[in-house]
Amino acid sequence: MLGTPCAQHSRSEWTVVAPWASVLIAAVVAACASMPGALSKDSTAEVKQAAVSERINARWQALIKGDLDTAYTYMSAASQEAMPLKVYKLKHKPGMWRSVKIESLQCEAEICTAKMILTYDHERMKGIQTPFEESWIIEKGTAWYVNRERG
Repeated sequence: MLGTPCAQHSRSEWTVVAPWASVLIAAVVAACASMPGALSKDSTAEVKQAAVSERINARWQALIKGDLDTAYTYMSAASQEAMPLKVYKLKHKPGMWRSVKIESLQCEAEICTAKMILTYDHERMKGIQTPFEESWIIEKGTAWYVNRERG
């Protein structure tokens, strides 16, 4: 280890620095956990609804544009595990969805349920509106779409 930057410092210097490094790391972790946008099951209903609503709209904008790669990134880890991207792309046919409107959004603990109206086109009919629900889960500081389809 001679010649490395660590070898140039004595053991007594490291015993002074190590506790401060631990304090610094703990402060950074605490700051990240309390950052705005870091959701948890304990966030207020308003905060959860705003964050989930934003992610719902972003996911659906990706679907409407036909960007399945981006839409897939909104899925929870468990949903992605159950349905790999290749299968997701085979099951979703972009180009028919026009818009989505959130009618209501209820969040309890880490689960949010959105009731929406989807407007889409069919080959013989345009502007069909269908009510549907989506579930979202709050994990790792954000909201994730829970895909109910199996791979």
